[in-house]
Amino acid sequence: MITAYILNNKVLDIITLGPDDIVPDNTVWLDAYKPDTAEREWLTGLFLEEVPDKEELDDIEASARFYWDTDGLHIHSLFPQRIGRDTKGVHVSFTLRNNLLISIREDDIGLVRLLRHYMRQDRLEVEDALDILLEVQNLKVEYLSDLIEDGYKTLENTADQIFEPDQINPMLKELMAQEEANGQIRLSLHDTRRALRFLKRSLRQRMSLEQNKWIDEMLHDVESLLPHTQFLFDKINFQLEASMGVTNLEQNKVIKIFSVAAVIFLPPTLIASIYGMNFGRMPELAWEYGYPMSLVLMVMSSLGTGLFFKRRGWL
Repeated sequence: MITAYILNNKVLDIITLGPDDIVPDNTVWLDAYKPDTAEREWLTGLFLEEVPDKEELDDIEASARFYWDTDGLHIHSLFPQRIGRDTKGVHVSFTLRNNLLISIREDDIGLVRLLRHYMRQDRLEVEDALDILLEVQNLKVEYLSDLIEDGYKTLENTADQIFEPDQINPMLKELMAQEEANGQIRLSLHDTRRALRFLKRSLRQRMSLEQNKWIDEMLHDVESLLPHTQFLFDKINFQLEASMGVTNLEQNKVIKIFSVAAVIFLPPTLIASIYGMNFGRMPELAWEYGYPMSLVLMVMSSLGTGLFFKRRGWL
């Protein structure tokens, strides 16, 4: 699906284009979402070079993500996408040529829907295609900030579950999900910083003072958010280690009970072993009270050992 955003007096009109349509006048943004074969052929008419494909979007080296060519300025940006409790990274290709922004993506992104909602509510004023690209990056930084705040709240809840044995497994699953989410957040922040620096360096002659200031503010926000991701990593690792320590303590308590029980029943076992020997001359075998006396000895030895352990604080 290809969506065209047409600028009319700082307000954007939204229409859907087909493979047989032409780009309307004053179009500042073409958003291609999961383009099929016909739509890719239509997009080919807009590019002098090749249309970016999914494999190119996944490249991580800077030279493949931020570059100039005959089609204009290219940025392959990484966006976090929250699906339930899972977070994954979605790659989007942006091409900025004169006053036209072309984006190609294979996954749905909530930020694009939010941006479209702002446009329909006339809550967004833009003057050119660069403003749209910067607005997308700004919404991404704000969304990353929200995800970090959600991470803090999640870790506050998991911290209360560490000493609840029945909550260990759900807590560990939550911590692993949070660790993956925090990793995606950190990758997105680094990617955003590189993209903004590339824009600032490449378009310094074209940007207005307001746009330049906007980029500086976003870069400052990114720099302020990065330490939070490191703190979250440290906190996640601490809670994982603490939960493992609590689990080991619980296991040690069980092992301690078995160890104490084995020692308590050691004297009765010794007595029973002695009188279970098959020697011909054992005087106690002919004693009338030998059997009850052996039972009394076994009970008393067990109680004595138990009381000794209790007094020493081992029980």
